[in-house]
Amino acid sequence: MQEHVKLAPATEGVSRMPDATRGFFFALFAYLMWGFLPLYMKAISYIPPVEIIAHRIVWSVPVAGIVLLMLGRTGDIKIAFRQPRTLAMAALTAAIITINWGVYVWAIAADRAVETALGYYINPLVSMVFGALFLKERFTRLQMVALMLATLAVVVLTLDAGGLPWVSLVLAFSFAIYGFLRKTLPVGPSQGFFLEVLILCLPCLAYIFWLEETGQGHFFDSSFNFLMLLASGIVTAVPLILFAFGAKLLRISTIGIMQYLAPTMIALIGVFLFGEPFGTGRMIAFALIVSALVLYTWSMLFGAKPEPKDGR
Repeated sequence: MQEHVKLAPATEGVSRMPDATRGFFFALFAYLMWGFLPLYMKAISYIPPVEIIAHRIVWSVPVAGIVLLMLGRTGDIKIAFRQPRTLAMAALTAAIITINWGVYVWAIAADRAVETALGYYINPLVSMVFGALFLKERFTRLQMVALMLATLAVVVLTLDAGGLPWVSLVLAFSFAIYGFLRKTLPVGPSQGFFLEVLILCLPCLAYIFWLEETGQGHFFDSSFNFLMLLASGIVTAVPLILFAFGAKLLRISTIGIMQYLAPTMIALIGVFLFGEPFGTGRMIAFALIVSALVLYTWSMLFGAKPEPKDGR
């Protein structure tokens, strides 16, 4: 008599993992994808950034849509379309993240990957300032010192470059604003991302169609361009969705530490693979920012009490 063996679903082992372990791997893969993203962007750096962004948005729609179908959360999108305030907020966050993507894509093509890494290092400190300004959160002593070190780093970079490090600042502030406003969107992370790219999809499709009709597009130039631009949806949507799942399962302190993985990888790729300069000014600025992040993370991990407003 032949014995029939029932195979367990491929996802069963993952589902049996503790939440923290699953969350860690979700976040880890997200940050690794973001860390290696400059290699992908450099490979297609001959394509104009606006065209790349348009393809990233268009091809993110089916990826995000498939995820929503798998999760059975398409009903949330139907509800969102009946709420004008939700649609307006999603349109705003979509516009802000598009600015962030555009500057990032341009910077990688322009050999300024190290500046993008600095921007994403500074980002959590900018978010901390937003928390104080808009949510009435108070700084601990360590957080105040961290903020002063980060400000000093920007001054050093400004003096070293002869002008404001605008790439780093735009990336840091746009992502912080995006994260702050995103919290006000009354839908989940995956649903919100799908809503954002869906809102942007039609103008991006029209732009791509116009490029191809006028002979300026790159989508059908070669099989390489076709596959790489098609893959832009995967490299855009997958890490964002993985991060959303990871963030729900992990402590904020764990996410706080892990978020430095991607900019560290970007900086190393920029210096050692792309051959970008890393002079004394940048070394000093990096040292100041890393010191600021150590203090910020320490205060977050060990929960020092914030300074009272009356100074007592």
